[in-house]
Amino acid sequence: MYQKTILPNGIRVVTESIPYVRTVSLGFWFRTGSRNETVENNGISHLIEHLMFKGTTNRSAREIAEVIDAAGGQLNAFTGKERTCYYARILDEQLPVAAELLADMFLNSVFDLEEMEKEKNVVIEEIRMCEDSPDELVHDLFASAVLGSHPLGLSVLGSEDNIREMKREDVMEFIADYYVPGNLVVAAAGNVTHQQVVDQVKQYFSSLPSRPLITNVMPVDKPGEAALRYKDIEQVHLCIGGLGVPRHDEDKFAVYVLDVILGGGMSSRLFQRLREERGLVYSTYSYHSCFQDAGVFGVYVGTGPENVGQVTQIIQDEFDRLMEEGVTAEELHRGQEQLKGSLMLGLESTAARMGRIAKSELFYEAILTPDELAAKIDAVTVDMVQRVAQRLLSGPLTAAAIGPTEEVLWQAG
Repeated sequence: MYQKTILPNGIRVVTESIPYVRTVSLGFWFRTGSRNETVENNGISHLIEHLMFKGTTNRSAREIAEVIDAAGGQLNAFTGKERTCYYARILDEQLPVAAELLADMFLNSVFDLEEMEKEKNVVIEEIRMCEDSPDELVHDLFASAVLGSHPLGLSVLGSEDNIREMKREDVMEFIADYYVPGNLVVAAAGNVTHQQVVDQVKQYFSSLPSRPLITNVMPVDKPGEAALRYKDIEQVHLCIGGLGVPRHDEDKFAVYVLDVILGGGMSSRLFQRLREERGLVYSTYSYHSCFQDAGVFGVYVGTGPENVGQVTQIIQDEFDRLMEEGVTAEELHRGQEQLKGSLMLGLESTAARMGRIAKSELFYEAILTPDELAAKIDAVTVDMVQRVAQRLLSGPLTAAAIGPTEEVLWQAG
């Protein structure tokens, strides 16, 4: 059962009670991320996420770690383009410990200059690790290619130069702008009552004043230029695609079905043609990311330089076939069942359930039940899938590629 309370200052509390488990997942979700950055301060959201663990007026960084370990729990965080989450997984009786610890980090972090300089080096190493993982890096290049100068095209990690140049006052200004009550959803799932969570949030946040929200919604008209990067590696890592649909678009569920039919599993068209029939790739898949005012739809492949021409032609052939012939009733049914199965399998942990209700409230201000989501998936028709294929794949398209020869990269792009 889902319950929701809105505090007078705008903080939203959402919970799902699961009385047959012994754990609780508690998350503080802020509606901010790299989309709220500029080219000059790109990476600051992710740096702040790291700095929140580096000490408060009450605890050192080590003591933060000791508190959660002594409670037998786990404490972590992550940053995305439109959200930043700090969360704990703990035994149900340890909920007050987790709530107080997360509140302390949010309300009392000191952002010590010495700790900040050390953590900058940690983040820079994370950036370098991503640079050494072309199958991950190519997705950042692709988002930038599709979204152009839109803030959603910025990477979450930012650049080494940006991280080095960031000052404490930059951090404090960003927090003052975006870490505000109206941007915060506190979500919990597990063996907990709604009132328990509300009481904890009120204890620490009831005196926090409401603040104006800063919004920067802006449209994306068309994809930008292809992004090509030379790297002395064995494979070419390639993404091809273009704009998807934004989060509130009525075609969203049809796009989900299109995605799984094209490249969402072992029976998908791309997996069968590129790997099973031709042996040209090890990894291939399609994906779709929905944001507030834009979306990205793409296909990823990793293949040898000698195969790039064949692979890109097969991908384009499948795009054309989807637009001209659509999908079969059998493919539609299989795709719908795959989506519903993934939805239900994703509900087997308190962390997954906490994340689902948090994102639903953060971005939609409503929580649909799994059955309601399944009904929306079942409502997709063959005609709807063909129509969204024509909408997304008829162009203009763009590409991003990382690989060992410039000639092959230009062929890919």
